[in-house]
Amino acid sequence: MDKRLLEILVCPVTQAPLVYKPEHSELWCRASRLAYPVRDGVPVMLEEEARALSDVEADSLR
Repeated sequence: MDKRLLEILVCPVTQAPLVYKPEHSELWCRASRLAYPVRDGVPVMLEEEARALSDVEADSLR
């Protein structure tokens, strides 16, 4: 994931910053507790494509 791209991307729901989790190929948002997929290096920033983070995953972002 390009660092410059990560710096400008925000959660489309909350406008909060995102954390790239390469082991999951996802961008995680602490505020919305959503994980957005990264497919073939392209972030899919659609709420309907995101999955809900588990309590453990969300807590790991603190």
